[in-house]
Amino acid sequence: MVNSLYFGIIGLFLLLVAFFLNLFKIITQDTKSYVLMNVLGSGLMIYYSILINSIPFLILNIVWTSFALYKLIKISF
Repeated sequence: MVNSLYFGIIGLFLLLVAFFLNLFKIITQDTKSYVLMNVLGSGLMIYYSILINSIPFLILNIVWTSFALYKLIKISF
């Protein structure tokens, strides 16, 4: 069985990479790659927050994922 910590680490890594790339103007917030990293990262963080039973963290990542999905749909169509 995969340790639940891996989900949190991978999700956090994706979010931080997206932030870093945007901060140094390598990608912008309107690119699919940036938004996909946010969707996948925060989605993994949702799963991780369920595994560790952290309701505030779960709510934060549900909101984050929802806005990222909205942005992904907006820039895709």
